[in-house]
Amino acid sequence: MMRITVLAVGSIKEPWWREAQAEYARRLSPFARLEIIEVESFPASATVTSAQSMTKEAERLLRRVPDGALVVALDRTGKEWSSEEVGGFLAEAGAAGEHVGLVIGGSDGLADEVLARAKRRWSLSRLTFPHEMARVILLEQLYRGFCIGAGKAYHK
Repeated sequence: MMRITVLAVGSIKEPWWREAQAEYARRLSPFARLEIIEVESFPASATVTSAQSMTKEAERLLRRVPDGALVVALDRTGKEWSSEEVGGFLAEAGAAGEHVGLVIGGSDGLADEVLARAKRRWSLSRLTFPHEMARVILLEQLYRGFCIGAGKAYHK
């Protein structure tokens, strides 16, 4: 069974986002072993620059990337994928036996160190979303992609 690890800066605080995340994790369970790893954010402040914040978060994220994982950075400069392209990516990665690591940065984005580690960059949209919403959208698109690959009616 395919392994997917979502690495995210920060935690989901609101119960409705946690419930949505749990629902999509449940829906993904027939298709993949999903692990969600949250690392503590390091917010910028009067004494901490955005670059310092991203560097500290990058250290935390990179320490948790599974060995040998195919890393995909969710980044606004990445390529926007259609749902069919997500399905194709998952089918290709699954056929290759890849462990996929999807990395979501903090409010300032991802540091260059994380982007350099990534084999692909994926932009969910040109729109800006709250981090909790982006995580739920990511999980929903993974589920939709698996459904496309399995020929299930969810996508229709």
